[in-house]
Amino acid sequence: MAGMRAGVVRTPRADGRCDPRRVAGAGLGCRPPGGHTGTHPCGRVGRTTTLAAMVALGLFACVVFTFALLSRRVEGTIVTAPMVFVSAGLVAGWTGLVDFGAAAHEDPVAGEISREVVLLVAELALVLVLFTDAARIDPRALRGNALPVRLLGIGLPLTIGVGTVLGLVLLTELEPWECAIVAAVLAPTDAALGQAVVSSPALPLRIRQALNVESGLNDGGSVPFLMLFIALAAAEEGLEGGWARFALEQIGYGTLIGAIAGVAGGLGLLRAAERGWTTPVFERLAVAALAVMAWFFANEIGGNGFIAAFVGGGAAGMAARPVRDRVLEFIEDDGELLNVAVFFIFGVFAADVLADVTWQMVAYGVLSLTIIRMLPVAVAVIGLGLRPATIAFLGWFGPRGLASIILALVVIDEQPGLTGLQGIFLVMTVTVLMSVFAHGISAAPLTRRYARVTDAFAADGPEHEPVAEVPLRRRAGRL
Repeated sequence: MAGMRAGVVRTPRADGRCDPRRVAGAGLGCRPPGGHTGTHPCGRVGRTTTLAAMVALGLFACVVFTFALLSRRVEGTIVTAPMVFVSAGLVAGWTGLVDFGAAAHEDPVAGEISREVVLLVAELALVLVLFTDAARIDPRALRGNALPVRLLGIGLPLTIGVGTVLGLVLLTELEPWECAIVAAVLAPTDAALGQAVVSSPALPLRIRQALNVESGLNDGGSVPFLMLFIALAAAEEGLEGGWARFALEQIGYGTLIGAIAGVAGGLGLLRAAERGWTTPVFERLAVAALAVMAWFFANEIGGNGFIAAFVGGGAAGMAARPVRDRVLEFIEDDGELLNVAVFFIFGVFAADVLADVTWQMVAYGVLSLTIIRMLPVAVAVIGLGLRPATIAFLGWFGPRGLASIILALVVIDEQPGLTGLQGIFLVMTVTVLMSVFAHGISAAPLTRRYARVTDAFAADGPEHEPVAEVPLRRRAGRL
């Protein structure tokens, strides 16, 4: 990941000195200087990196086991799964128990392998999240609730726009399109960091549904913006030409492949299930396979695999509606392991980047969780008659988590040569870290407080308008 002190590399310049630009290191954000492609002298991955990976895996398994033993006890408290796994990663990084950066620099080939493994884990987690979130939402059930539609259609673009403007003011080391990349990376919300909010029956269904649907769909909605900004930033820095064609191919091919895979796969699964050709276990595995297939084939033809996964999930959910909820439960439970693994890895690398964070980055992170989120929400709900307490509640509970981490990794993978790559990653890191703890700690008490406030509202008020049920995501790490 970008910005590790132990893994920061400086790109050699033509005059033999180091380029002052610090780019992503640790074998994750960039390839070794000089583009090392040779084989390891011993013909195998170095023992140092292998040992680091084994230690990380062992520690992660211990944390998973320990949290599993106490998961019911901490449910509904200020302790959340993301907080636990990020904290475990931070401790592992600070104590030196896990140090991917040092291992990667001792063995560049192994470092490249580590980079690919981490990226693959993160990308698979996002693929399953995008696919299942889109598949679970039934658009017909949202017709009676304009709130999530407003938050997505108005609030999301405004969040990216306001985030870009404030980035230009504060993040002066970044180019304009890199500021837009930061805004797009931090636009998606993650209900995992405020589990009590979307799971509390004491809150009006309309409010819970709005936050749940928004967090489920705005990660997919942010991807087209992000890919466009990456292409524009790369073109501006001379790393890649033809940004318009690139962006159109990414979005167009991704959408096309996703729609084809989702409809064909969903109908195929439905017909096979109706004829009794499938078993429950392999029905569920088929959905995971369909998500990965959409992602893989879109990437292979030049499209964006995440857009394909998101569109494919929506299409498959509509095509295979009778068996949708039954098969998605397995994917959500199985995908949870990938989700908490990403939080753990994020904590390990965050332990090293914090020393490089500037006050401007911290200020932007605070604004990202407040003004950049709250102002667009307030604008988006104009005319709906919601009370100030409700608007403030909706505005605060826009946590940044899993999607932001993975989208930052997508930027690293797509354009490792961006000048401001380290800055982008550092801003994401400090913002997500603040959100993990601020939203995790505040979710339960603020939910109880808001529930008492809504009890005093008139039963026929806008917060209590009847809406159709939309199944909520069940993953403990994201709720």
